[in-house]
Amino acid sequence: MGTSAERTGLPDTEGISALPADVPAWRVLLSYVRPHRGALLAGGVLSLATAASGLVLPLVVRELIDNLGSDGPVAELVAAMAALVLINAAIGALGSYVLHRTAESVVLEARHHLIGRLLRLRLSAVERHEPGDLMSRVTADTTLLRVVTTDSLVGGVTSVLALAATVVMMGLMDLTLLGVTLLALAVAVVVIGLVVPRIHRAARHAQESVGVMGAALERMFGAFRTVKASGAEDREGDRLRGAASEAWRASVRAGKWEAVAGNTGGLAVQAAFIAVLSVGGARVASSAIEVGTLVAFLLYVYYLMPPVNQLASAVTQYQVGAAAVARIQEAEALPIEQLGPLPRATDQPIPSPPPRLQPTGTTSAPAAVTFDRVSFRYDPELPVVHDEISFAIPPGGMTAFVGPSGAGKTTVFSLIERFYEPDTGHVLLDGIDVQAWSLTDLRAAIGYVEQDAPVLSGTLRENLVFGAPGATAEEVERALRTTRLSAMINALPDGLDTTVGHRGMKLSGGERQRVAIARALLRRPRLLLLDEATSQLDAVNEAALRDTIAEAARTTTVLVVAHRLSTVTLAHRIILMDAGQVRAIGTHRELVTNSPLYAELAATQFLATAG
Repeated sequence: MGTSAERTGLPDTEGISALPADVPAWRVLLSYVRPHRGALLAGGVLSLATAASGLVLPLVVRELIDNLGSDGPVAELVAAMAALVLINAAIGALGSYVLHRTAESVVLEARHHLIGRLLRLRLSAVERHEPGDLMSRVTADTTLLRVVTTDSLVGGVTSVLALAATVVMMGLMDLTLLGVTLLALAVAVVVIGLVVPRIHRAARHAQESVGVMGAALERMFGAFRTVKASGAEDREGDRLRGAASEAWRASVRAGKWEAVAGNTGGLAVQAAFIAVLSVGGARVASSAIEVGTLVAFLLYVYYLMPPVNQLASAVTQYQVGAAAVARIQEAEALPIEQLGPLPRATDQPIPSPPPRLQPTGTTSAPAAVTFDRVSFRYDPELPVVHDEISFAIPPGGMTAFVGPSGAGKTTVFSLIERFYEPDTGHVLLDGIDVQAWSLTDLRAAIGYVEQDAPVLSGTLRENLVFGAPGATAEEVERALRTTRLSAMINALPDGLDTTVGHRGMKLSGGERQRVAIARALLRRPRLLLLDEATSQLDAVNEAALRDTIAEAARTTTVLVVAHRLSTVTLAHRIILMDAGQVRAIGTHRELVTNSPLYAELAATQFLATAG
């Protein structure tokens, strides 16, 4: 059947919930494995059965040695030994497979859950973290859950039980030799206890170093052309090699302490073997025990090696896993968007979902936008971006936002989309605070073309229908004609199935911008936000797009951040912003006459960029 994630392709968070960042690592691990407790129990039982079948073997060996001296049956005991060995191997193989499969399932669901969280992160949270480091938490950190699930949780429990059973069997044979064995093991416990904190610190540093390296790689590939054009390959290479070297040093440091802990257990067992052989030999010589008993006891000492090593590995791997869990919890503790209305929203009725595309092909009613004394800053330490700005935009038509760089024009769009929340005041859509809208319904009503017009890795078709996966072939073709992309796509061997490369590197700046515009138009939005949508277009394509925007403004509310006079003059109204405030509102003719700032922009910035 598979999990719900396998059936639907959506992140499967069943059985896993976000826990506070200060929750102990073992509780987080238990939350991951709880949905798989049945499979883990089966794997643990098989592991215990493997250990139990191994504990019987020394008893058969003792009987065999005793029979060799008394002419007792031998063939049957040899056959029993062979059968025990085969059964032990078969049960051990099955148990290892069950545990490995379960551990992979734990990693899968942890990744599904973390991916679901990261996709819902607030924009401000993403901007404060390196994307490469967040990627590392989904890939490298979650991978460590595989080992910690089998080695630490199941391996730790089974090794303790196997160790206890072995010690009981040894005690039934000879308490003196048991005391010698436990003394050697106690020394190992003390050494491992001293090493464990060092393993945790080194493992955490190693994971953080891997995250830094991932961030450096993302930084380099994110601006690959700039790196090459600037001749900065060697400098970026030094940065990457430095990050890789630091990750190596941290991992080696962790490995050093893991090696100390792991070999301490083995050394203790070997010391116990030598001590038991010496003391046991003396006891055999004094006739305190039989030779068969000594041989069986030595076999039990030998059988201590796997559970002792496994227990030492469980302790060390738990420290590694705890470091990874801490980083995963840090990512899960980042603030996420709330899909429903926000608690601090006004007590206005929650709107029904906005109408979608009608069968006739017409868009639903255009939206009205109002800013009511909105103040906002990106961070408490940063300057104010909006200082109690207010304006009202009626449904339909085109409104242009103009002003010097840094005036807060793009931030208007971010507040409408609810990428950020205003510090004070209200942003209203159709007279209802956007915080009272379901986030899904709000963004379904909006088409947005960002300033840098990002294009995702994949095909042109995938990019075009990214915001409207149900778009028909006719609608796609109409959008291509509108944005003057038809000729370019017809010239490509694979047409719409042509791959665009990482961040659309195979497309020109103007082509990426037109793809982004076509993507927004395919949504047939009630509100269309265009942030400098013509900045990378040539004169011919810009003129065509202006006609498209003018046509869209008849049935949709269009808001444009514009720096070109040819675009600004088409607007039904212009909102002039400067230093976080609205300085003037009016048509081009009115503002040229009544606003010295606008007249200056029209005579310098607009005309310069338009010309």
